[in-house]
Amino acid sequence: MLESRAVANIRSQIKRNRQNEKRRLRNKAERSLQKGEARRTREAAESGDVEGAREQFRKAAQAIDRAVSKGVLHKRTAARRKSRLARRLSVRTEPTD
Repeated sequence: MLESRAVANIRSQIKRNRQNEKRRLRNKAERSLQKGEARRTREAAESGDVEGAREQFRKAAQAIDRAVSKGVLHKRTAARRKSRLARRLSVRTEPTD
């Protein structure tokens, strides 16, 4: 699990390294889920599937909010990402006359 080259001699630092590695892997998984949901939302919007894109956007927004609650993303970063995704969705799925 720990892939660091430098190994600490101090017991508290060894523990801190272990904790940091666990958190890093957990955060990486959460970021990956959130990015995947956003990608699927964009793909649904580009394909023209309006209902599918809206449903996927709800899932993406939930994933972003979950990342905020777990401390992976800052709340303003999350708001910006949701806003950009929603804007992209509305442009792609609005009816053309």
